[in-house]
Amino acid sequence: MKNKKELSTWLNAFNLSRPLVIAGPCSAETEAQVLSTARALKNTDTSILRAGIWKPRTRPGNFEGVGKIGLEWLLKAKKETGLLTATEVANPTHVDLALKHEVDVLWLGARTTVSPFVVQEIAEALKGTDKIVLVKNPINPDLALWLGAVERLYKQNISKLGAIHRGFSTYQKITYRNNPEWQIPIDLQTEVPDLPLLLDPSHIAGNRSLIFDLCQTALDLNYDGFMIETHPNPDEAWSDAKQQITPSRLSEITKNLSIKREISNSKTFIDDLASLRAKIDVTDKQLIAILGERMGIVKEIGAIKNKKNVAILQAKRWNEISQKMIQLGKEKQLSEDFILQFFKAIHQESIRQQKEY
Repeated sequence: MKNKKELSTWLNAFNLSRPLVIAGPCSAETEAQVLSTARALKNTDTSILRAGIWKPRTRPGNFEGVGKIGLEWLLKAKKETGLLTATEVANPTHVDLALKHEVDVLWLGARTTVSPFVVQEIAEALKGTDKIVLVKNPINPDLALWLGAVERLYKQNISKLGAIHRGFSTYQKITYRNNPEWQIPIDLQTEVPDLPLLLDPSHIAGNRSLIFDLCQTALDLNYDGFMIETHPNPDEAWSDAKQQITPSRLSEITKNLSIKREISNSKTFIDDLASLRAKIDVTDKQLIAILGERMGIVKEIGAIKNKKNVAILQAKRWNEISQKMIQLGKEKQLSEDFILQFFKAIHQESIRQQKEY
């Protein structure tokens, strides 16, 4: 799949002056809940009503969606409000039912994207469709797997495609339910710049208080819109209650977001930016030099350990370093997430270097 301007045609057809907003409950619960949400969202910046009909839960026994009847509620809401509708599909049967109920936007969830076999089945079921099809990133941080899912759909003559960044699962939870790993969607934009990219701040955050900041970050990185879980009574939601917001809060968020220009033609801006970027380049070179020096010391440590037949991994030492660096990072206003990930990468490279001895 090659980048083409036509990839963004469907998004441009909305003719929006602000980012695209897809909003609605994590799960369709009752007809009244779906309709009341749709009516409230009609008065916001929302263009598309979303609702989960089939809910793939991590463990069995939790609420797994109302099933087919929820599609009837979505269709009723669409006819009453004029909002387009969207739902997740995870197999060809879901696709068939969604299309029969005039769903306008179908998305593949993170657990689906991770399986090329399932993606291929869905792609073949959707072959040639004129519906909008969006692909959430896989649960693991794998750009090739994400792009591969989009490509499988593209090869089935599906032209209205887009990607949704919902964050990546991690064993160690710190700030977010799913770590953003912003570099991965940035790399996606680099490879396919005209493929519309949306943010799902709800699943990244896991906490409604973080949604505004995540949305603003996405706009600063040139995202095209959002998919935000919205519920009339979030605390009473049957699934993912903590990450859902009310329609009125959604309206506040979208109105307060600052849409940044991609570039400014101001000579002062251009000169100042060039000067600061030059400083960054110098600092980056210094960082590489320091890291190289550090790894040189690591090799010496590896040689000593090897000589005395001592294990490479020293868990106590790693814990001491990570805690110390987190504290030093806070003093420099660096987030704990960043410091931990940065030093984990250094630690992994240190282990690799020592294994050579």
